[in-house]
Amino acid sequence: MTVACAALLGPSTPTDGALFNRPLPPQAAENVVPGRVMTWNICNPCDESNVGRAAEIATYAPQLIGLQEACVRDVEKIRAYLKHLYGLNYHVEYGMVLRNRGRCGGWPWRPGAFGQAILSATPMTERTHVEYPDGGSEDRGYMAVTTTVGGRPTRVFNTHLAQRRQEAVRAEQTRVLATAVAPYERAIVLGDFNAVPETPELTGMWSLATDADPQCRPSPPEPAPGTCETTTDWHAKFDYIFLRGELTPLRHAVRPTPYSDHHLLHTDLAPTRTSRRAAPTAAQPPAGAPRSG
Repeated sequence: MTVACAALLGPSTPTDGALFNRPLPPQAAENVVPGRVMTWNICNPCDESNVGRAAEIATYAPQLIGLQEACVRDVEKIRAYLKHLYGLNYHVEYGMVLRNRGRCGGWPWRPGAFGQAILSATPMTERTHVEYPDGGSEDRGYMAVTTTVGGRPTRVFNTHLAQRRQEAVRAEQTRVLATAVAPYERAIVLGDFNAVPETPELTGMWSLATDADPQCRPSPPEPAPGTCETTTDWHAKFDYIFLRGELTPLRHAVRPTPYSDHHLLHTDLAPTRTSRRAAPTAAQPPAGAPRSG
């Protein structure tokens, strides 16, 4: 009966077996927190509960969250749980880079889509989706949207770079990404970069933006011990919230979670001062980078 109802009602209704909302900790946010931005590699394939993932997000209730290693089906369920169980309404945009049954299930002739997604409490426009010319051992790419953060239009990027031990591939991917970010005076870049701060492949990003963690900088030959909080179960900082332009972080937090080998990373941004400066214009994909969507 449950399966039949789920088929009729579609993905907007939770179907992971959760009939009641999972209790949140006492310090959980009651509503979406304006200016709170989060990034999270949700781990795939990890066979984790989307109910649990939704509860983790609901605990901090960011205005904006970039997800990596995401399947469309999982994101649909997470978004439905956030709405029906916790009263949190999010818009969604996708930046899928491959269809893979092993990653995302589905029928052999129609495997699930895998890549990035952005959930936003404010509407999003001007979605761009670019696959990197060389993804490394697996297709990779970035997506971008424009939405309102701190009262002003802001370009938001979400990416996942090549896996570890592929430094040269990541360096080229970062070059492509930095070329797309550079035209914007106000931008947020979220993602799993699979690289620690001092690695050469991140030089292009550090030249454009700062990390939301004010203590984390790529000081040569490496950051002082303990200045960059780790974001993974293997005690490395791979996840970043890069800020470009008039975006001021008020507080920064890394939250370990049982639902992924990457921690939840979020920052609260200060409200933007009134300005007459024009909103950023849409960037064009780098030459040679295929564009889809």
